[in-house]
Amino acid sequence: MKGATTHRYGMVIDLDKCTGCGACMIACMAENNVPFRDDESDKLLSLTWMRIFRLNNGKPFPEADVCYLPRPCMHCEGDHGHSPCVSVCPATATDYSRETGIVSQIYTRCFGCRYCMGACPYKARLFNWWDPVWPDGMEKFLNPDVSPRVRGVVEKCSFCYNRYQLAKNKAFLEGRRELEENEYQTSCTQACPAGAIVFGDLNNPHHQVHQLVDPDMAHGGRPRNPNAFRILERLGTNPKVYYLSSREWVRRSGDNTIEGEGKLKSH
Repeated sequence: MKGATTHRYGMVIDLDKCTGCGACMIACMAENNVPFRDDESDKLLSLTWMRIFRLNNGKPFPEADVCYLPRPCMHCEGDHGHSPCVSVCPATATDYSRETGIVSQIYTRCFGCRYCMGACPYKARLFNWWDPVWPDGMEKFLNPDVSPRVRGVVEKCSFCYNRYQLAKNKAFLEGRRELEENEYQTSCTQACPAGAIVFGDLNNPHHQVHQLVDPDMAHGGRPRNPNAFRILERLGTNPKVYYLSSREWVRRSGDNTIEGEGKLKSH
């Protein structure tokens, strides 16, 4: 692969632990100033960087089984170091960082063509159809480290990149160049009451994310752990979000080329 990535920050989500409570969604919205509408029943217009899907094995009781699958941005690396969205953006409003492995979104460059939304196989990008309107007084409680977005731009999960910048600043003031595992954590990771989400550097063998999936870097980070999988692995997007499950039907549901296994429903 051209230009090796220094760090590959990624996420491991244990689907056997996830209860579908939605705490990760709320934490994400609060951390990243994600606007909301008075009526959130129209999911085509709602903005949710982290979305939870409900899967089932399609079998009747008593063999029925349900699984909840949180889906942030996958921060794809691609076979040649480029995610699908980065490759199609004409405004260079999205980019792949060789320092962190994070796919960024630069809102001031975006003019809303939505090519990236069409290219993303995970539907992890969202178009902002309206200017944010906050209830009286709520603007005082917005996160000052994340800029609110205006109408007409695409937005997505950033792995709470603002927290990475704060951690780097703290390390610099302390005369350090490297971050400890617990210094940079996403809001959804910290908010999960079941401890289902783990975040860290996939390139660092001391980090829990690396130990959980044992990624094969020679083959795009494919997991060696038999219980680990990535969604739509066959597309070659090399996402940095891994899932764990001891249930075979859940693991098979991660690839839509397999018919009859699991049905996705927005939760």
